[in-house]
Amino acid sequence: MTRPGPRNLITDVAGLRVGNAQDAELCSGTTVLVADAPLVVGVHVMGGAPGTRETELLAPDRLVQEVDAIVLSGGSAFGLDAASGVMDGLRAQGRGFAVAGQYVPIVPAAILFDLANGGAKDWATNPYPALGRAALATAASDFALGSHGAGFGATTATVAGGLGSASWVLEGGATVGALVAANPVGSVTVGDGPHFWAAPFEWQDEFGGLGPAPRAAYALPPVTKLAREATTIAIVATDARLTQAQLTRLAVAAHDGMARAIVPSHTQFDGDLVFAVSTGAGPEATPLDMVALGHAAATCLARAIARAVYHAQPPARLTQKSWQATHRALD
Repeated sequence: MTRPGPRNLITDVAGLRVGNAQDAELCSGTTVLVADAPLVVGVHVMGGAPGTRETELLAPDRLVQEVDAIVLSGGSAFGLDAASGVMDGLRAQGRGFAVAGQYVPIVPAAILFDLANGGAKDWATNPYPALGRAALATAASDFALGSHGAGFGATTATVAGGLGSASWVLEGGATVGALVAANPVGSVTVGDGPHFWAAPFEWQDEFGGLGPAPRAAYALPPVTKLAREATTIAIVATDARLTQAQLTRLAVAAHDGMARAIVPSHTQFDGDLVFAVSTGAGPEATPLDMVALGHAAATCLARAIARAVYHAQPPARLTQKSWQATHRALD
């Protein structure tokens, strides 16, 4: 029987660690995924407004096949500089791609737009490099969900967004996990009610146990967030041994989970992106294994998105209330 790992976090994939840093005045933050050893990574973008760094080198034909960390950050294009702080921290640890007597940490990054969420954005010096280095310093197997890291200042069409994670342990023994900063144009809940679009994939009561919404509530929600004030960015991971080409396909499959949990998703105003990571600790994946891994990645991501919103406790500056404040009285 497929069930979550002991933490129900992406760090159930052994060797992975996640660190968060945020600033309450800024109303934004950064999340870092790092491992004990370099990771093989693929990526796929389905949103119309992505913001990325170092994603071109993740194609299967590129020279560098492994990365040292991945950054998810708020801050729009400013947030891409969080990767610079992570690079500084990793270089101080002696990590990176060895070339010409130097170590160059390889740190792909993706960002979401949270510049209009009520936080103070009048900085004189970009705060994101410091947030990136601080997030790296906190990286651990256990980490908090909701209003933390890259999800600290996130919003959705109706309530606050956040940082979410979930895992599955497959019957064959492979572990799959997802990590997401949910900040979409669309809605994670159905209509005006508390029910999550991801309800059919919920494990026990991990995001409230309310089940699917009544059929009468199913309708396309209005798009209320302004153009470009969005994006959901995610990482899916496994210990199965996958090539960069297979990881690219895993990232494609994982996007199904985004579409199951957010309506509408992958819009022109979202920069929706999924990184896919392999630690390589397990056996090589067969083509049939890839079907199971892709389905697990998609369902993990759907659950992680709902958990991000369910656990959010946003800062007072945020322009939206939490799911808990909006809907908990209905329990």
